[in-house]
Amino acid sequence: MSLEELVANYGYVAIAIGTFLEGETILVLGGFAAHRGYLELPWVIVCAFLGSFIGDQAFFYIGRKNGDRMLQKRPHWQAKAGKVLALLDRHQTALILGFRFLYGLRSVTPFLLGAAKVPPLRFFVLNMIGAGVWAVAVGSLGYSFGYAIEAMLGNLKRYELGVFGVMAAVGLGFWLFRLLTKKRAS
Repeated sequence: MSLEELVANYGYVAIAIGTFLEGETILVLGGFAAHRGYLELPWVIVCAFLGSFIGDQAFFYIGRKNGDRMLQKRPHWQAKAGKVLALLDRHQTALILGFRFLYGLRSVTPFLLGAAKVPPLRFFVLNMIGAGVWAVAVGSLGYSFGYAIEAMLGNLKRYELGVFGVMAAVGLGFWLFRLLTKKRAS
């Protein structure tokens, strides 16, 4: 199966799943794939929005139901929990709208907001707005990245596979670095 077929067949599903779990790298790759014509940017953004929004809603409700018990079992979350709760006390609306843009806090914040008993309707509305802004901003960044690479390299068709590979490797490297850092902290 060629790169074109792989991206065309599984790209939107990969974006939805990737953004459900974490997201930035897969969304930048999706935006780049849209620039290259393999995907449609509006659908990349819709899939990213849905994946991110649904994932954060799920983590919010897990935190709301089991937050205290799970925090007690994971002492390595305490430092992040302290940062998030301090921000929550001072800037609840801004935190809910913008947590996706806070490196290292994105994945645990919805869980902690649920554990802190933020009202569900408030989280739902602000999460929807935040997910929409994030999906548009990061998806468009990936799309624009395609123009920047094209300006540097000229005809991208020759380098396309390499660019996708490097972007995926950088994203995987970030993910592994964070995973190893978390394991050392535990």
